[in-house]
Amino acid sequence: MNLLFDFTVLGERMAVVAFFFSPIVLGYLVVFFYRQLKQAQFIKKLDWVLLEIKLPRELRKSPQAMEIVLAAMHQPLEGTWFTRLTEGVVRHWFSLEMVSFGGSVHFYIRTNKGAKNLIESQIYAQYPGVEVLEVDDYTANVPYGLPAADWDLAGFEFQLTKEDPYPIRTYIDYGLDKNPKEEEKVDPMGSLVELLGSIKSGEQMWFQFLIMASKDRFMEKGAWFKKISWTKKAQEIIKERMSKYKESGDKISLTSLPPGEEDIIKAIQRSIGKFGFDTGIRAIYLGKKDIFNKANFGAMAGVMKQFSTENLNGFRPAHSTSIKYPWQDIFGWKIIRYKWRMFDEYRRRAYFYNSLFRQKKIFVLNTEELATLYHLPGQVVETPTFERIESRRAEPPPNLPIDETES
Repeated sequence: MNLLFDFTVLGERMAVVAFFFSPIVLGYLVVFFYRQLKQAQFIKKLDWVLLEIKLPRELRKSPQAMEIVLAAMHQPLEGTWFTRLTEGVVRHWFSLEMVSFGGSVHFYIRTNKGAKNLIESQIYAQYPGVEVLEVDDYTANVPYGLPAADWDLAGFEFQLTKEDPYPIRTYIDYGLDKNPKEEEKVDPMGSLVELLGSIKSGEQMWFQFLIMASKDRFMEKGAWFKKISWTKKAQEIIKERMSKYKESGDKISLTSLPPGEEDIIKAIQRSIGKFGFDTGIRAIYLGKKDIFNKANFGAMAGVMKQFSTENLNGFRPAHSTSIKYPWQDIFGWKIIRYKWRMFDEYRRRAYFYNSLFRQKKIFVLNTEELATLYHLPGQVVETPTFERIESRRAEPPPNLPIDETES
């Protein structure tokens, strides 16, 4: 009888709580879905262009040149809270792409049309010998998913192995900032370009680096209302690591730390001194079914290893189009859905604002790290099918205006 009474009282109390809080929850959901709808409408109206960068035969620029170009893409403005809610205004993002068509390697940047002149001006300023052309979207040339299509697909997205503030291995760590002799250079992007150049006719390989100026966000699980920047998170990590070597009443300095620990903290400090970008990385391999080579799927993951270090950060595959165990997809429908979603999100360049129910794992890379992953390689990277133009443009087109994108 007492047990029945307890359950009755509990039910009454839960009903009272639900009565008072349900309008709040309902109101939140209405605002959330309304904002999602407005974002979708805003993004649909954006006018995109795809720029292809054609490289000259002689290119002796350090990746630092691309770092300057990337700094111009750091555009954190996204309107006021009111315009974000009522108009769905979002931060502008860019897609840096390295693509191979049967071994022919191409470099692309997809941008909002309002930033086209800005990007062109920056590229011509840093790489006077290149050509920048507006081209059609190559993803429209692959009939994947159509009833009569004979193409197969495999792909995944990447995540960092550690927290954002820990940097990956960059071109500075490889000494490319010192402009050594060409024969002494080791470009970490060379392995990626070589992989792209190794595939055969009827195969394609796409690498996509989606970037958007970083802002405060939820950095920790369970921190419902705590948004912090990646630089603030880095300072917390530094403080925590240094406190391990602090004895009671003593102050700790970098020089008093063990050599390995000192190197880690210096690397983090150098990293947060540069612009940070919210980043998503996606890789896709496509091929005609009769020549589809599954080994290329694993190669795409392995080629990112040269950017990793044991004591700092690196990359690992995530959100793959494959499954671990057969019983996870008995009828094969899940893999079909995974592949189509990967293909569709790539061609829409969707990552930051694309999903209501499957939130992406967004991480931060700074301009130095991104320039390591995506830059215009010099003669040290030579692939037989790597296209370079014969002609050399002495200077950018005259009177090329620079447009700032709208907030």
